[in-house]
Amino acid sequence: MLKLYRLERRRIQAEAASREQFDITDEAAVRSFIISARPDAIIHCAAYTAVDKAEDEPDLCRRVNMDGTRNIAAVCRDVGAKMVYLSTDYVFSGAGMTPYEPNDPTAPLNVYGASKLAGEQTVRELLERYFIVRTSWVFGVNGKNFVKTMLRLARSHKELNVVNDQIGSPTYTADLAPLLCDMAATDKYGIYHATNEGFCSWAQFAKEIFKDAELDVRVNPIPTSAYPSKARRPHNSRLSKACLDAAGFKRLPSWQDAVKRYISTLQHL
Repeated sequence: MLKLYRLERRRIQAEAASREQFDITDEAAVRSFIISARPDAIIHCAAYTAVDKAEDEPDLCRRVNMDGTRNIAAVCRDVGAKMVYLSTDYVFSGAGMTPYEPNDPTAPLNVYGASKLAGEQTVRELLERYFIVRTSWVFGVNGKNFVKTMLRLARSHKELNVVNDQIGSPTYTADLAPLLCDMAATDKYGIYHATNEGFCSWAQFAKEIFKDAELDVRVNPIPTSAYPSKARRPHNSRLSKACLDAAGFKRLPSWQDAVKRYISTLQHL
């Protein structure tokens, strides 16, 4: 079983399973696991997140992000559990420069974004007691992320080209997790945006990483057009967090503070 540190610190009994133990695309396995656990709430973090690869594997991406989510939501309905569903800034088109509000029109640009939006729609169709939480540019101790990639590249490069015309907010899992726990303990259901505070480009993000890690790496800002990728990315990933204020939830710390704490954590592992 996976460790759930944030919930354990709050003395909240919780169960989780790894992908090997619990395939969310297997309806029978999902039903068996959840009915056995009889939870009051489910925080659904599992997802297919390889954005470029999803363009080549659209069926698998949808099976995980849409069908898997439907499997979980259906059992949540049957056992009367709340559901927290992690979604993404990629449900939006990225047009303009204004931060997106939760109820703004959605228009994903790629397979991954469309599959996550389909997951959202499934949750809304099947459940009344749900929290849909859109986040962006996530990094944490586990798994791959932009910060780890930059630190790895810094070992062999003194100069890096990084996109400077996609704007959004980094999100540290250690800051996001307590908010998800807070939400699950309430009945303030709905769609929320949750990221660390402030906005930046990927190039500005990279510069902050190298500054905090005390690495002498030059970052050359480049346009998206100079770094072609299989999946289109939104230029504007700014998410408004006014929804958190309205519901009485505390906003996350600044993204710069989050990066500094994360780098320090990595250095002490």
